[in-house]
Amino acid sequence: MRTKTSSFYVIICLAALTVALCSVCASAATTADSIWLNGKIYTVDKSFSSVNAIAVKDGKIIFAGSNGGAQALAGKQTKVVDLGGKAVIPGLDDSHLHFLNLGQSKLRIQAHWKPKEEILKAVKAAAAKARPGEWIVGRGWNQMVWNPAEFPTRQDLDAVALNVPVAIVRTCGHASWVNSKALELAGVTKDTPNPTGGEFLRDKDGVPTGVMTDQAQEVINKLIPAYTEVQNIDALMAAQKELFGYGLTSASSAGENQGTIDLMKKLYKENKLKVRLDVMARVTGRPSPEELIAGARKFFKQGTQVGLFNDRLQIRSYKISADGSLGARSAWMLEDYSDRKGHRGNGKLTDEQLYTLVKEGNDAGFQLCTHAIGDATNRQVLDIYEKVLKENPRKDHRFRIEHAQILSPKDLPRFVKLGVLPAMQTCHATSDMNMAEDRVGHERIKYSYAWRKILKTGSIIPNGTDAPVEPVDPWICLHAAVTRTDSKLKPAGGWYPEEKMTREEALRSYTIWAAYASFEENKKGSLEVGKLADFIVLDRDYMKCPATEIKDIKVLRTVVGGETVYTK
Repeated sequence: MRTKTSSFYVIICLAALTVALCSVCASAATTADSIWLNGKIYTVDKSFSSVNAIAVKDGKIIFAGSNGGAQALAGKQTKVVDLGGKAVIPGLDDSHLHFLNLGQSKLRIQAHWKPKEEILKAVKAAAAKARPGEWIVGRGWNQMVWNPAEFPTRQDLDAVALNVPVAIVRTCGHASWVNSKALELAGVTKDTPNPTGGEFLRDKDGVPTGVMTDQAQEVINKLIPAYTEVQNIDALMAAQKELFGYGLTSASSAGENQGTIDLMKKLYKENKLKVRLDVMARVTGRPSPEELIAGARKFFKQGTQVGLFNDRLQIRSYKISADGSLGARSAWMLEDYSDRKGHRGNGKLTDEQLYTLVKEGNDAGFQLCTHAIGDATNRQVLDIYEKVLKENPRKDHRFRIEHAQILSPKDLPRFVKLGVLPAMQTCHATSDMNMAEDRVGHERIKYSYAWRKILKTGSIIPNGTDAPVEPVDPWICLHAAVTRTDSKLKPAGGWYPEEKMTREEALRSYTIWAAYASFEENKKGSLEVGKLADFIVLDRDYMKCPATEIKDIKVLRTVVGGETVYTK
């Protein structure tokens, strides 16, 4: 990425112009497979122009312009679709979600932001049906929506499931809530030390409370039976179905292991998976640093894989996790947490370990994507990126920091300087605002979830949901980006409203900026001649409807490569 947003557009537009000129010449003697007329089509090109019609051939756009121009490409077999004045935008692209985990979430207790009592009721019902040796698992609790807003305990779960092991993961994925049976099976006692990069929360007597963060979760995770291949296939297909229903035609899956990648390839070969996935390779679970490095080397040795299955799958990046989350107080901070003196969270990797991963990944031609939420972690990652790129410069590395939530003002301009992309999730701001300022205080919050400050430096922001950490619904993220309010339109005027995005910026963050973040801006992200025919038809005009209605937008049709994959 060049150091200014304008330079970023120059790169895209020159490449797009070359493709467009060739495609226009070809289209003169071409009959379209389909033409789409009478729409309000936002192309999301450099000038954010709109057209009335597009024509598609062999899964790509061969014309974008007037109704008459598109109709001139119609033949006897051409499918003609009248859009009836509906708004059309490029297919949305979630820059950071967990594809398999999203599907697996449908197979376990749904605890997302539910009252504690409701979660416990579901656990009790599951315990009554549990077979010997079975675990009760779930995900989604958030103590900040409870009254009082306190971490839960093993005693809460013991009251409804004493003899069946229970493990419910917090919404962020960086903490787990377990019962006494689970602790017993894991051998966790008062004398169990905290692992590097994690913590067993304890009561005043030093006894584990049943909540554990980050690396400490591994003692439980390794005991929970793995999903079967059949279950994982069902999960992958369920995730695709959900994405298409929300208008997501592409996504970057932030960390899949070799087994999942192999299963994805199987489903693509069978033409069952059609969504476009940019997969970040990863050693999943919570491996030791030594295991992490050894596993990463296997991926680096294989090399990158691009353009698989007609541009449906690529593996060209590697995901590293360098700290925890703000909600779990495991994000690594430069100074103490404002609401927990003496505690700064958990960095997961030493500088030497992170350097080894980044250096070897860079040498192998991989894009490095590192999870960093706390300001200490963001600084560590930027420092290591800078060191590696000085030693072995790459003209177009597009390294990323995933989340980039809490930043030091000194580090904020370094993203552009180093060509590092801050892949942020705008819905995190409106989800975290009920506790974020308590965690970091009044001064640090000014440089947290700071989209406008980042954009002013000349950077772009690839957007996403981090699903299943958040609902995969992109319209919640777009609404949050534009209004800085939650689904109930609170707080009035927006939370730190000076950091809002414009509607155009927000849409770019989910289309062309997301495509750039995965090296695919010449293939998708805008509706221009020569690009993939990925687009969605909406029930209202995103650019003109009241901002408060963005969260309510419904997708009427989702099209991938010219094929309709979802209709409402």
